[in-house]
Amino acid sequence: MAARRSSVKRPSAVRARDPRKPVAPAEVRHFEAAELEPEAELEALAFYGSQFAGQDALSVSFSQCRFQGADLSECRLDQVSLTDCLLKDSNLANLRADGGGLTRARVTECRLTGLVWADGVVRDVSIRECRADLSAWRMTTFDAVEFVGCNLTGADFTNADLRGASFRDCDLTTAVFHHADMTGTRFRGCNLAGVGDLSNWRGAIVHSTDLISLSFGLARAAGISIEDEQS
Repeated sequence: MAARRSSVKRPSAVRARDPRKPVAPAEVRHFEAAELEPEAELEALAFYGSQFAGQDALSVSFSQCRFQGADLSECRLDQVSLTDCLLKDSNLANLRADGGGLTRARVTECRLTGLVWADGVVRDVSIRECRADLSAWRMTTFDAVEFVGCNLTGADFTNADLRGASFRDCDLTTAVFHHADMTGTRFRGCNLAGVGDLSNWRGAIVHSTDLISLSFGLARAAGISIEDEQS
């Protein structure tokens, strides 16, 4: 099935601010079905322990939903929309969601290894204590998004708009920021060893304690050779 072009509206201007909290539903009902249907509109539902691994569903919309212990690994959910949702202790490893929209959401203690969220929008989102190594966020726009205490080793932010993103206490070893817009992007308490392509880091805000792990990359970008032993 050919993927449709994302209809998610992108922010016209991105600025640093704290994420807005998800709007809570009055009540939630347990989702009973075993499969996700394409273009389904799912509202105020609880996905507790739901098993959807490997499913393919285009343009599913989740509003005010709750995920806990859910398995969405290996799914193909292009143009998915999640609004006012909470995701906790769930498996999204190798999920692919091209053109997806994640708005006013909290993602906590989830496995996001190999997640592909390309050419999408992430707005008013807090991602905390997640394993997101080798995740790919290429060409995605971030508006009021915070990553806190996450493993982002080898993550790919190529061509992403990161002006509205912050990273705190994250492991970003060997992460890639090729051609990303990083004006105002904040880093604090992060491991930045081996991050790729520092030529476009102009405008990024890096805490002084993070400069040690970043220094070798900066030296290489400036054409400086480093010797480990005295000559």
